[in-house]
Amino acid sequence: MRKTWKSKGYFCLIGLVAAVTLGTLILIIGFILIRGLPGITVEFLTEKPKMMGKEGGVFPVIIGTIYVTLISIVIATPIGVAAAVYFSEYAKKGVLMHVIRFFTEVLAGIPSIIFGLFGFAFFVVFLGMGWSVLSGGLTLSMMILPTLVRSTEESLKTVPMAYREGSLSLGATKWETVVKVVLPCCGPGVLTGLILGIGRAVGETAAVMLTVGGSLVLPVSPLDSARTMAVHLYTLASEGLSDEKTYATAALLIIIVLVINSLANYISGRLTKE
Repeated sequence: MRKTWKSKGYFCLIGLVAAVTLGTLILIIGFILIRGLPGITVEFLTEKPKMMGKEGGVFPVIIGTIYVTLISIVIATPIGVAAAVYFSEYAKKGVLMHVIRFFTEVLAGIPSIIFGLFGFAFFVVFLGMGWSVLSGGLTLSMMILPTLVRSTEESLKTVPMAYREGSLSLGATKWETVVKVVLPCCGPGVLTGLILGIGRAVGETAAVMLTVGGSLVLPVSPLDSARTMAVHLYTLASEGLSDEKTYATAALLIIIVLVINSLANYISGRLTKE
């Protein structure tokens, strides 16, 4: 009887925590969407900002966000997947591996402002790239790399050893086994890490401000300065330029993140079924 009441108590506590968490999330998203959706118009999505963002739209900001995120993902994904494959399939356990894993975890916990300062000192100043999309993309790629490595490595561990042994017994090399058998089986896990990386890149502010700059001009070259949506939102909110544009930008940013996550879940589900 006592165990039954204790189990019910734990169940109620877990349910309460889940309800508070979900309720808080719904409250935040709902509040921003209610305030911001009326401001998302065709003009808002297609025009460039005017009067420092008080008027006009966010088209160059959207392109800048996509540009920076795409560069960071293109750079980080092959490096992250390759590192995860090495750690999981080739590296031998030992002191060196413990040291590498330790520094990988440390890298994941470094504040974004530190990455921003490094990116500014190394890419912007030392390499002479200036405030540019490329500088920001390279900096963000370092930030999302630990996430990609960890998620891919954990996904590789879920592939049954029998798959590897069967492939090797049929005459396939270690490399062929990894590329043609192991990696296709962990596609959903790699995709999950990729989406988490995209989410962090899209929402990053401090590191981007120090490396990409804050130009409202449409970026054409990777060496052009730009402004991402997160930086634009921070600028509008901190300087009190326009509440309408601030909430509209926040709502659009939330919608983009929700769409990306929904699309990732759909693709991950399809890959899992296949």
